[in-house]
Amino acid sequence: MLDLAILGLLKERSMHGYELKKRLSDTLGPLFPVSYGALYPALKRLKTDGAVEEVFPQAEVRRRKNVYRLTSEGQRRFDRLVESFGERESLGDDNGFRVRLAFFRYMKPETRLGVLERRRTVLTQRLAELKERLSSYRERVDAYTLSLMRHGMDSTERDIDWVDDLIRAERRAARKPRRPRKRAMAGASTHGGDES
Repeated sequence: MLDLAILGLLKERSMHGYELKKRLSDTLGPLFPVSYGALYPALKRLKTDGAVEEVFPQAEVRRRKNVYRLTSEGQRRFDRLVESFGERESLGDDNGFRVRLAFFRYMKPETRLGVLERRRTVLTQRLAELKERLSSYRERVDAYTLSLMRHGMDSTERDIDWVDDLIRAERRAARKPRRPRKRAMAGASTHGGDES
């Protein structure tokens, strides 16, 4: 997951380690904490594999901050990782799902819809298990544990509603007719001007 997150952010622009760590926190939120102890070994591994490279901007030569940039190999690796969602990782992994969702715009529409539908199935199964546990434990646990279990159910129900909204939006987008390209529009307006 960390490799995907790093490659996805470097796809958007080159960054040094501190900036990359900050963007990881901003993009993925506090539920996906990344320490420097995890970030720099991942960057080193990605550099060794040829997925990222270091560049040194002139303005920072004195301080020599390592700025990392995505390579063409890194782009290929990112594309493979983002399209292979669910093949290796579990769709029940909340952090893994959030990381993938942060880069959904790079997925094909049918892949996005498939991921969302499988995620909904996982959440529905999770909710059924929580309800079953709650009914079987009700008499044997204290009020605090019951409250925690109810909170888990409420959170899962909200997640299902959220995923349902994303699925509806994906389906609506798939039904919308595509706009003509600007080039075709420019040619039409030029042709139309000749007839006047």
